[in-house]
Amino acid sequence: MSEHFDVAVIGAGPGGYVAALKAAQMGAKTAIVEKHYLGGTCLNYGCIPSKALLSSAELLHQISHAGDWGVKVPSGVSFDWPAIQKRKDKVIAGLRGGIGSLFKGRKVTLFQAAAKLEGSARKIILTSESAPRREISADHIIIATGSSPIRIPGWPTDPAIVCTSDEAVHWKDLPRRLLIVGGGVIGCEFACMCRAFGVEVTVVEMLPGLLPTLDRDLGASLLQTFKKRGIVCHLDTKVAEMKIEAGIVRAALSTGATIEADRVLVATGRRANTREIGLESAGIAVTPRGFVKVDDFMRTSAPGYYCIGDANGRFLLAHAASAHAITAVEAALGHGHPFVAPIPSAVYTFPEIGSVGLAEQEARDKNLPISIGRFALANLGKAMATNHTEGFAKTIRHRETDEILGVHMIGHNATECIAAAGALLHTKATVHDFAEVVFAHPTIGESLKESAEDALGMGLHQPPRRLIRVSLN
Repeated sequence: MSEHFDVAVIGAGPGGYVAALKAAQMGAKTAIVEKHYLGGTCLNYGCIPSKALLSSAELLHQISHAGDWGVKVPSGVSFDWPAIQKRKDKVIAGLRGGIGSLFKGRKVTLFQAAAKLEGSARKIILTSESAPRREISADHIIIATGSSPIRIPGWPTDPAIVCTSDEAVHWKDLPRRLLIVGGGVIGCEFACMCRAFGVEVTVVEMLPGLLPTLDRDLGASLLQTFKKRGIVCHLDTKVAEMKIEAGIVRAALSTGATIEADRVLVATGRRANTREIGLESAGIAVTPRGFVKVDDFMRTSAPGYYCIGDANGRFLLAHAASAHAITAVEAALGHGHPFVAPIPSAVYTFPEIGSVGLAEQEARDKNLPISIGRFALANLGKAMATNHTEGFAKTIRHRETDEILGVHMIGHNATECIAAAGALLHTKATVHDFAEVVFAHPTIGESLKESAEDALGMGLHQPPRRLIRVSLN
């Protein structure tokens, strides 16, 4: 006889585990099914391990430039890669254990098994190597199965040489020469990290700029930083062919050039983990790319089924998955409201990048009447005092409604600073409201206020805008 739950969640990543905890908090009898590690891709192969490695890389980068702060490091600086990996693994283990403890505290039933939907009656078949096949059912089922890195058909398949981020965060050693295919968020973060550890890095991006999904000024600024650090970038370029000869990767580019590398990181996107969970059996519609179709309540085409996070393809970001989780659970339990919150993007290069709302090119494509405010971090007292002068803040304003359309920042602690802009967008504040917020001084965050003031033509800490007078006579 199958056990019945009010809510059952498939997948224990940042969407799934939050959904389970929220459902239990609201009084629902809750189950969660996870075939792998608690925490999903974010905790085990993405956000957390990569940031642990990046923090070591950034510290090494700063120590290597300690002289810029007037600090001498007489014996030079080096690093211990196995120790860096060990620290990363300790962080992951601690967070996995924390999720398990939260489940116990909320009395969430955890099944360590693979899940497959059976029919439209909201049944889930559980299978694992260590336990017999069993079945559970639920009034509401939330799909939170996440996504996986895309691998390129026809390229070498040896994951020790041609890798995705899944393998790269757990490398036992570093290559001398690394080719990164894809100049998006993952590719840029690994480029920044590996270069700090002395790896020769080449990035190939098929579009004209780095970070092509973000405001173009951000990618252009990061490109200049990469050039200064010796990271070679081939933009508007494709890898036409790739093969391994005598342990060396040879990649032929669309420009006619050839790149040799000891290892390749493929960072060209992700696909939904939805192919083997029985969506067809439950009558759940998907897009041509395999993402589950949902409405603003995270409801699928089948009654009683919801889908959150990467699997629905709306935002492939951990914090979006967690936010989706709350929406789905509240909708399932009768307290729903549509999901409308702006989702920030964060890139953990150094300098960091934070972005929320429309990019400038998106606003112009929509033919919106806009004004742009900018403020260089080099003009900030805090940036000069701490020697973090790279970058800028940028505010995009609707000239007619004064609406904040987008805020973008590259610079020290940008991923933390962007939360202020996200809160203002969420509350539908105007750019005048933004400009009137009092930021502590001296802080890097002051650049956001300054960019809002500049969008209004009211900035005081940079030269006044040049006015062009036009005669109508």
